[in-house]
Amino acid sequence: MGEDSTVLVAYDGSDPAVAALEHALESYPGARVAVLTVINPSVGGGSGIDGYPTSSEAWFERARDDAEEDLDDARAIADGYGVEIETAVEVGRPASVIVRYAEENDVDHVVLGSHGRKGLTRVLLGSVAETVVRRSPVPVTVVR
Repeated sequence: MGEDSTVLVAYDGSDPAVAALEHALESYPGARVAVLTVINPSVGGGSGIDGYPTSSEAWFERARDDAEEDLDDARAIADGYGVEIETAVEVGRPASVIVRYAEENDVDHVVLGSHGRKGLTRVLLGSVAETVVRRSPVPVTVVR
């Protein structure tokens, strides 16, 4: 891929997501790197599990703050490679959001972790990776 290429990294801060970001930064020098975090509303609100507030609005605010912290970490990793990344936070079903983002943003390649966090903040799961591989309009690399 050349310098006109765009690589999308689905990122939730988990170890596989960090490995996916590092893989993209190492494997596609000169490419534009977009890092996407997805807030999945179907896992939030109401329960107070894992220290999350019980109201949906408070849960969403906390999830958005967590997503921004994850993206700050991603920027720090990219800085270590001397690469400036683009970041985005979207809301929805992770696999659908990742595929839609790839379609709508001229992405040439998707890189994601094989699975993600456990608990309420999870973004990337084995099933998400599998769905993205099946539905993506562009090649996908799954990193463990």
